[in-house]
Amino acid sequence: MQITGIETFLVAPRWLFLKISTDEGITGWGEPVVEGRAGTVRAAVHELAELLVGKDPLRIEGHWQVLRRGGFYRGGPVLSSALAGFDQALWDIAGKARNAPVHELLGGPVRDRVRVYSWVGGDRPSGIFDAVSAQVERGFTAVKMNVAGPLGPIATPAEASAALARAREAREALGPDRDLAIDFHGRVSPAMARRLVKMLEEVQPMFVEEPVLPELPADVVRSVVEASTVPIALGERLFSRWEFKPVLDAGVAVVQPDPSHAGGISELRRIAALAEVYGANLAPHCPLGPISLAAALQVAFATPNFLIQEQSLGMHYHDGREPVAYLADDALFRFADGYAARPTAPGLGIEVDEAAVRRADETGHAWRSPVWRLPDGSFTEW
Repeated sequence: MQITGIETFLVAPRWLFLKISTDEGITGWGEPVVEGRAGTVRAAVHELAELLVGKDPLRIEGHWQVLRRGGFYRGGPVLSSALAGFDQALWDIAGKARNAPVHELLGGPVRDRVRVYSWVGGDRPSGIFDAVSAQVERGFTAVKMNVAGPLGPIATPAEASAALARAREAREALGPDRDLAIDFHGRVSPAMARRLVKMLEEVQPMFVEEPVLPELPADVVRSVVEASTVPIALGERLFSRWEFKPVLDAGVAVVQPDPSHAGGISELRRIAALAEVYGANLAPHCPLGPISLAAALQVAFATPNFLIQEQSLGMHYHDGREPVAYLADDALFRFADGYAARPTAPGLGIEVDEAAVRRADETGHAWRSPVWRLPDGSFTEW
């Protein structure tokens, strides 16, 4: 079998899809994208495509090594995301060629279903009690919310108290038998992160996510870990096992590589195995489209130290355009009691509606991350 063609599609609201075709008629789909920089990643995909056309798609690890290391300069969000899309699509082809779901090629399932959580509250969290209650009624056993909207370097007592009050609302709606995750989204300074995680201990979060910016030294992460008993999670802006080791050394409890950013299925598996050495768990970041989520679920079913899966159905970024709109069948994403069932279809376990994808690409999109400013006009983290 040989790769004969590689195509990309800009798909609203903010995604990029990749299709690999072969001379045997088997196709694979991937989702290589950096939110807000889809066009940049698209260019990287087509630059890397020359390394694959005419090659055997089943030599996945060999291709991963060449795509990662063959250009001398390597890593970073753009190149790692382009690599991730290729890797997902190659695993999709491998599963289809062998008539098996990807998780069976990864060693077989270690669980029968995968727990998932939903987002509530939006970028500037509000209406938390009602939003959480609605997710509980839908059967979810865990939700995640942002800690706050824009924050200065040191939040006022009122801002800190409001963050705690929203977390209390969520805990009240969830009760003691469900889980709450709280995302700091890199918006919080190290000093304020240490204060807030201590305040939030009373609601017993499942984890606090990205409490500080990922580029800060690992010693800063360690200071937040040691400030409270709340489990600390991060990793959506880390792209390789080499970048995860320092934060694991610092004591994070949960790693969150993104299947569309961190080198795809192949690297997620290795990051999870590294985390297992530290007693840490895997909770893949995934606020993106259906291909990325399908890839994350395949890893989840084959990973012993998996914790829970993010998913984006109903997320505030979608503007009414859901991931399932680009699938011929949404069975894999019909969650029951807060769990995803084990996929049995070959490859990634989904059938992409190619006609819908091509229609979407005719319009494309130019989604950009918001730019936030404080009352004095200075930039602050989104």
